[in-house]
Amino acid sequence: MSESCDAVDEVIAQWRQERPDLDLSAMDVFGRLAQLTRVVESAVERVFTQHGLRPGEFDVLAALRRTGAPYTLTPSELSAALMTSRAGMTNRLDRLEAAEYVERSLDPADRRSFRITLTPAGRDVIDATLTDHAAGLARLLSSASSPEDAATLSRILKAMLAELG
Repeated sequence: MSESCDAVDEVIAQWRQERPDLDLSAMDVFGRLAQLTRVVESAVERVFTQHGLRPGEFDVLAALRRTGAPYTLTPSELSAALMTSRAGMTNRLDRLEAAEYVERSLDPADRRSFRITLTPAGRDVIDATLTDHAAGLARLLSSASSPEDAATLSRILKAMLAELG
């Protein structure tokens, strides 16, 4: 079975010509991962846009939704969960509050802090977006790999992240 050449193959072939002394197998793998990341990010962003969300807004709504009822966190808990700055979180929360997807209320345990709660409209939009997002990712994965290959790839990537991360 012959596989067609792609841009990564061309780059690797050029480097092999110029630097035959180097092992370029890692460049091959990571080059493909970078290309795949761009393809997936583009597809994911289209889904979010269809639902009127930016990626960061999706992340906030998803973080609230997956905590379970009452779907409430403090801004600092959200910032930590999403590994983002408090300033970036404030901008996201402002947009989500304006869209009536979240509400802010004073934290009864600490009146200097706020609690962010997912509204019913926010729950509806995150549930619809997540449904489309999961289906889109499943389509992308199943179009290019078997369930066994996907499980193997997941295991390999998990091990690499554990070792490198």
